[in-house]
Amino acid sequence: MRWLVDGMNLIGSRPDGWWRDRDGAVRRLVGELRAFAERSGDEVCVIFDGRPVELAADPGPVDVRFSTGRGRDAADDDLARLAGEGTTVVTSDADLAGRARAAGAEVVGAAAFRRRALG
Repeated sequence: MRWLVDGMNLIGSRPDGWWRDRDGAVRRLVGELRAFAERSGDEVCVIFDGRPVELAADPGPVDVRFSTGRGRDAADDDLARLAGEGTTVVTSDADLAGRARAAGAEVVGAAAFRRRALG
């Protein structure tokens, strides 16, 4: 299975104070996704909005990207471009979910993915 993850949307699905340390939240999510990918054997690509963050550790099997565009939800265009049959997009953004489905991808909400895959 190939997962395409809307990184900031998934981070924002849990109001745990992530906004006080955005870089730390990105690093934590990459670590959680790495553990999931290693456990499941699934392919995982996560795309974040905003400037690149230096990762503290090797992301292992997770393909970590930062949006090629600028602005709020900039990663959506990148995710929509990669979405297609055989991929599942993780997002709770209704517009991105519609674009992903139109491209043939499955969509899983951020909170549901967090419960199911990240615990």
